[in-house]
Amino acid sequence: MRGSLPLLSLCITVPALVAAPPKAAPHGLDLAGMDRTVAPGDDFFAYANGAWVKRTEIPADRGSYGVGREVADLTDRRTAALIRGAAQAPAGSELRKVGDCYASFMDQKRIEARGLSPLGPAFKAIAAIQDRTQLARYLGSTLRADVDLLNATNYHTANFLGLWVAQDLDQPDQYAPFLVQGGLGLPERSYYLDPSEGMAAVRTQYTTHVAAMLKLAGLSGVLERATAVVDLETRMAKAHLGREESGDIPKGNNHWRRADFAAKAPGLDWEAFFAAAGLTKPSVFVVWQPGAVTGLSALTAEVPLSVWRDYLAFHAIQHAAPVLPKAVRDQSFAFYGKVLSGASQPRERWTVAVDLTNQALGETVGKAYVSKYFPPSEKIRAERMVANIKGAFRVRIEHLDWMSPATKAKALAKLEALQVSVGYPDRWRDYRRLKIVPGDAFGNADRAERFEYARNLAKLGKPIDRTEWVMNPQLVNAVNLPVMNALNFPAAILQPPFFDPKRPMVMDYGAIGAVIGHEISHSFDDSGSLFDATGKLENWWTPEDLKHFQASADQLVKQFDAYEPFPGLHIKGKQTLGENIADVAGLAAAYDAYRLSLKGKEAPVVQGLTGDQQFFLSYAQSWREKTREPQLRQQILTDGHAPASFRPYTVRNLDAWYPAFGVKPDQKLYLAPADRVKIW
Repeated sequence: MRGSLPLLSLCITVPALVAAPPKAAPHGLDLAGMDRTVAPGDDFFAYANGAWVKRTEIPADRGSYGVGREVADLTDRRTAALIRGAAQAPAGSELRKVGDCYASFMDQKRIEARGLSPLGPAFKAIAAIQDRTQLARYLGSTLRADVDLLNATNYHTANFLGLWVAQDLDQPDQYAPFLVQGGLGLPERSYYLDPSEGMAAVRTQYTTHVAAMLKLAGLSGVLERATAVVDLETRMAKAHLGREESGDIPKGNNHWRRADFAAKAPGLDWEAFFAAAGLTKPSVFVVWQPGAVTGLSALTAEVPLSVWRDYLAFHAIQHAAPVLPKAVRDQSFAFYGKVLSGASQPRERWTVAVDLTNQALGETVGKAYVSKYFPPSEKIRAERMVANIKGAFRVRIEHLDWMSPATKAKALAKLEALQVSVGYPDRWRDYRRLKIVPGDAFGNADRAERFEYARNLAKLGKPIDRTEWVMNPQLVNAVNLPVMNALNFPAAILQPPFFDPKRPMVMDYGAIGAVIGHEISHSFDDSGSLFDATGKLENWWTPEDLKHFQASADQLVKQFDAYEPFPGLHIKGKQTLGENIADVAGLAAAYDAYRLSLKGKEAPVVQGLTGDQQFFLSYAQSWREKTREPQLRQQILTDGHAPASFRPYTVRNLDAWYPAFGVKPDQKLYLAPADRVKIW
């Protein structure tokens, strides 16, 4: 997610599957997890985490594992207990809905007994597609609010297109419907177009998977049909923009009137599409990838309807796999789990059920979670830390020697207007209109998706709600909302080891403090700096200041381009630039805030470490993670975040890190003072 910690979501590892590593010292740093045979100046991640990496096994049902997963494991176990307890709530209450929803996802006997019958209406509607207008209607009926361009930076939907309802970038006092390219079953266009042997093998396995799913759907001649489906998706991929290009906000801000679609993207019956999608009222849309929309639309007229029907049948069964019989779930895992993430066994059912329940009724679950696990004292402590780091960031802006007074005034105004929400929303979401039926797993998941879609459509034409949260409180993550000029820090990330009242505060500044600084800094990264204090897409920089900012950003791009996780596969410095800017600026602001909090004194030596050593090690240990090769490759291709094991290298841009660890010019991470990136 933009401004978020990647892979720290409620996709939780089952603790019993983990070869439990030795625990960190209570309420302190994990000294046993360090590898002191590595020089900090050669590899700071390995120095801080090398022993942990050697002794830790990734759970069999996961593509990665790390400290974020540990925290999420604990959160998920707590959440599961709360959800199961909700089954005893009074009938008709929101809590009872939570309990009934979870129980339906856990009722595998009933799911098996129903077989594929829940997909019957979808299969019937697909089989009935006999002309291009009917195709457009069906494609419109699949549109969902399942993408997020600027907050979660989730550009992927397997549906034909995705919808994001958010503030218009030109007129942030009103909502706009954003349309985003979609239609691919693989993570990104390069999976279809990369000629390498490895990607070719993935495509072969994907074709086999599509054929297996079509067979489960009751079709015959499935290999030939699957080949045609993958060929269609390959043509879609050729029309798509890549991940890096999709992140170019000014290029994505394209306003099309409804009448423009027929001329600019001929092929699809757009009026039939919009009618089926419930989008008859909006007169203007933001089309994020115009070339992709034009290319996808043309394919609806060019590709035989029989291929479209097979494509839609595959996507219908694939999308519903979590709430369908075991044979479907196993086949889905065989490709998406084993091939794409490297996991060797599926997750246990209760973790999937918790995820699905959180997706359906997340804020009701969150209300119960914060009531039990997030005391007011921790909210107050977190808000105080946010204020301190925000203050430190203000001082940094005021003392920038390269920025003109005019640009500084705009930056300070934006920082002052930044709205920070800690723990949970002030107003909880209303789920009264979401129908939950005991025992109906498929129906509950489907109705929850439609409820969320309708909730987003209902925003159109209404005043902007700047208090809306985009994350559940029980999510181990955090986010910057650039158009709202706001931050969300969910309760679940505000717990040990990131945020611990029983350890020295300097360690918290190195962990959650760096996260807070990171989120604040996102308002001033390569994307956030495009928006003014009101959330309008507007250049508020003088030409000279912008030139300096871009030069520093280019310096950081080159720094990350040089990192090579696998021979020939480098981190994409441009694709990850926003996150890397936020890491550098956020860590610097957190460091300043920690020093300012001591009012000129030195932090006490703890665990044999100085205050600065505690700060930087806490930062590096907050990023400890181990990832399987298939998932790591996928992340490099599709994610705006650099892999976790490279993010501790941010320290090489802070002057204070060098004396803290005696880093010498001949060591690998050493940067000459002139080469250290200082943007804010």
